[in-house]
Amino acid sequence: MNTFNIMLKSINDVKDFVNIVNKYDFDVDLSSGRYIVDAKSIMGIFSLDLSKPIKVEIHSDNPGNFINEIKSIIVD
Repeated sequence: MNTFNIMLKSINDVKDFVNIVNKYDFDVDLSSGRYIVDAKSIMGIFSLDLSKPIKVEIHSDNPGNFINEIKSIIVD
C-alpha cells in the first residue's frame, strides 16, 4: 500500500482526478480527518474538506503509472 497527500484546488482537479482513478482496477481511498471515501466517487470526494491536503491510500503493489498521472497534485 502506498500513502501520500494530494491537494485538489478546483472542481476541475476533482473531476480530472476521478477520471484518472477510474482507469485503474485497484482500490484507492481518500481520507481527511476521520472520514474515508472511495476515490472513484466524485460525491464522496466533495464530502471531504478540500481546503486541506487529502491523504491517498493506494491498494496496489504496482501503482507507478497512476502516481505518474497525478504527480502534479501530490504535496508533501
